[in-house]
Amino acid sequence: MSSLGQPIPHESATGHVTGTAPYIDDLVPRTDELLVGFAGSPVASGTITRINLAAAKETPGVVAVLTASDIPGKKIIGPLFQDEPVLAEREVLYVGQPVVIIAAKTRVALEAGIEAVSIDVAERTPVLSIDQALAAKRFIGPERQIRRGDTASALAASPHHLQGVFHSKGQDQFYLESQAAIAYPAEEGQLVLHSSTQSTTEVQRRVAEALGLGMHEVVCICKRMGGAFGGKESQATLPAIFVALVAHHTGRSARIVYNKDIDMQSTGKRHAYRTEWEVGFDEKGQILAYRAQFHSDGGAAADLSTSIMQRTLLHAENSYFIPNIDVCGQVCFTNNPPNTAFRGFGGPQAMAVIENVMQEIATHRRLDGLDVRRRNLYGGEGRETTPYGQKLGTNHLPEIVSQLAESCDYRKRYAQLESTNAADRLRLHGLALVPVKFGISFTTKFLNQANALVNLYTDGTVQVSTGGTEMGQGLHTKIRQLVADAFGLATDQVRVMPTSTEKNNNTSPTAASAGTDLNGAAALDACAKIKQRLAGFAAGQFASSRVASTDSGLQQSSELIVFDDGAVYDSRRPDERIAFGQLCDAARRERIDLGARGFHKTPGIDFDRETGRGTPFEYFTQGAAVAEVNIDRFTGELIVPRVDLLIDIGRSLNPGIDMGQITGGFVQGMGWVTAESLEYNDHGLLQSHSPTTYKIPSVTDVPGHFHCQMFANDDDSNNLGVENVGRAKAVGEPPLMHALCVWAAVKQALDSLTPGASSDLRLPATGEEILRCITKATKGSPR
Repeated sequence: MSSLGQPIPHESATGHVTGTAPYIDDLVPRTDELLVGFAGSPVASGTITRINLAAAKETPGVVAVLTASDIPGKKIIGPLFQDEPVLAEREVLYVGQPVVIIAAKTRVALEAGIEAVSIDVAERTPVLSIDQALAAKRFIGPERQIRRGDTASALAASPHHLQGVFHSKGQDQFYLESQAAIAYPAEEGQLVLHSSTQSTTEVQRRVAEALGLGMHEVVCICKRMGGAFGGKESQATLPAIFVALVAHHTGRSARIVYNKDIDMQSTGKRHAYRTEWEVGFDEKGQILAYRAQFHSDGGAAADLSTSIMQRTLLHAENSYFIPNIDVCGQVCFTNNPPNTAFRGFGGPQAMAVIENVMQEIATHRRLDGLDVRRRNLYGGEGRETTPYGQKLGTNHLPEIVSQLAESCDYRKRYAQLESTNAADRLRLHGLALVPVKFGISFTTKFLNQANALVNLYTDGTVQVSTGGTEMGQGLHTKIRQLVADAFGLATDQVRVMPTSTEKNNNTSPTAASAGTDLNGAAALDACAKIKQRLAGFAAGQFASSRVASTDSGLQQSSELIVFDDGAVYDSRRPDERIAFGQLCDAARRERIDLGARGFHKTPGIDFDRETGRGTPFEYFTQGAAVAEVNIDRFTGELIVPRVDLLIDIGRSLNPGIDMGQITGGFVQGMGWVTAESLEYNDHGLLQSHSPTTYKIPSVTDVPGHFHCQMFANDDDSNNLGVENVGRAKAVGEPPLMHALCVWAAVKQALDSLTPGASSDLRLPATGEEILRCITKATKGSPR
């Protein structure tokens, strides 16, 4: 029986709950191991005038003190632009920017050594906000644009017109395992790294560059991560370089594990955005023209910010067909840590703006927000092409929205809102349904590739290696299922090995929700090669057996060989079976190759950033969610008693794991839109840098009624006419955007006080932000 579509337990589930699944800091230290940390910049912007290392070098237990001058190779790195110093040498660009690496024998000695470093800086006035960056005209990379139609003329001719400025804050990834790495020096100057990273190749490459080595002299391994959410796609490189430098200079193994305070203060997060928008629409809320200008807080280096802004533009319309649209975006330089990838990769910020617009239109025309959204949904003749020219293909948005609205009794509940709010003098009540369309693929074409190595052993067991990294999302479990299904085996006969650049070279990050699509397809390609060899061999074995038994009526045919239930047989004679392990052993004795390398590249995708046209996505994951909210009129406290969600992920490879991604992603999105507020002081120091001051969702924030379903879908292929792996669709990032329904419901509830009460509601809608809007709308009286 195939394991595909079955809720097979996560391959590390037992280890997770028993504490026996090893992470970086669980690896047993070598006797020569050094602990590594860094001294960072005390200010957000300035020129280093003096670094005093004398006291640090004399600190008992400190073995190495390194600065930029000790870097033998490249001193400036970056995944897109080479603009981020490994260690600040002359200029400091943000609070906590690494300046000096300390390596010590004990944790106490390490902390004392860091404390002993003295860094003097001639401070400059920092740029700490998007507004300040715009005033100073400080940008990273070029402005990008996507447009369709004649937006200016359509805006001028529209019967109704609204405009505004929308603000969304950033969000910390708050992974449970902080940035971590261990370096082991090897012979002849080589290096082996264990890194908590989404991209072993990126770490391998940047470490090699910093040490002046070839990539062939560095091996990077990742067994698993304790969460990442995009925060370890590019930013795992710095800690890996730090331990690599220590190992290089001392010849000893070196370990670094950031504590939560250091991690939050010195690493990048989801980008904050400031967006100017303008919309024209008719009496029924149909959008005729839309213009948006996005600016993001990129921080002090490019990191992945320009690619993130590109995805923002590609999701500016979310699920809606807009005939005249003009969106542009540019990344701003600020003296904050370089911001980076986070689940959704710029898509959520764009979707938040258009959903704010939808709610503004509904309030302005005194319409139900659902009616406005349905009128603007993709679907119907001439309404299936995105602003960048990609055909939507299979579009289930109208079905999903209708099915969800009916199943959650939306109309009846919405009709009761006015009387409920009039009767309840303590709470405001709101309800909103928001659809989601999220493109799947890397928008950088060359990243849409993967390779895999599959090895069969003579007992019939299998090892699989891919470039995909496991961060708790269940990638390895799904690959295990795919390979087991390909050979007709039980999943316990397949083992997915730690990701290593030694076995899988030049890999793409595990990101963009494409981990299974890419690595799963590569693994299946390798399986197909092995099966072709084994099928030919098995056909010969069956034919020989029949000749020996004088039953040769059936011709030899490898195409008729079946792999199923741990055995191999000819479909014409299913009773004559060879155990899979027995076949593997016999094949090896006949010198049949039992290993293969597979490769996959996503077909049919291409996008021109200069023209803003092309087909950047293989397909779209679609869905919708409804949230009901209750707000305390006196404190702004928000409660979400009910959420209903319906999402199309094709044929789920593993419903248990996928439902975990759906519910977990939604709750993480709830954190972004309602609670997680990054607070900085006037000098650029993050003040909300621990669980005591940064409010991620807790179990009590999960809706009491939390009903999530997968939309029944048996499409033959994806949007490009190609059958996807197992006919499944990506599930990693899309659920997070569904949480925008919670923010929209808050906005709808506030507007029930008085139309326009939520016109400047920011994201996240924290209790303080909600109370500000209530106070403004009621002129100080919560009633």
